[in-house]
Amino acid sequence: MTDTRAKTKRRTAVTTAQRRNRAPRPKKIRETPGVLTAIAIAALEDMKAVNVKVLDVRKLTDVTDTMIVATGTSDRHVKSIAGRLVERCRQAGRRPYGVEGEREGEWVLVDLQDLIVHVMLPRIREFYGLEKLWDLRPAQREPSLA
Repeated sequence: MTDTRAKTKRRTAVTTAQRRNRAPRPKKIRETPGVLTAIAIAALEDMKAVNVKVLDVRKLTDVTDTMIVATGTSDRHVKSIAGRLVERCRQAGRRPYGVEGEREGEWVLVDLQDLIVHVMLPRIREFYGLEKLWDLRPAQREPSLA
């Protein structure tokens, strides 16, 4: 048993030494937000998404830079739009951090970190009114009554 432990220790020590001596990894070059947005818009247009609206939310939140809200004509259309969007982003080397709501197909959210895409049915989009919520600029907000 002591022989096995010694081998493991040597292997670990060599690995640690190799880590110390290796060259630093090159930093990843971040794409500009416009490149990812253009890829997303092209995917949405390719799948015939309706009423595509791009919102710049950098001054409103730290969660993301850009939101895109689009509408699909049916739950199957919403699912296929989101699927094509994910496929195109993967081809461009960007994997989504999460895709929510794909099973139901009423509202699918695709989180690409710097870009969040909402694909919804018309009634869901009208009910929640995300454009109104995120399109408000701080100077346009009404004072609260509380």
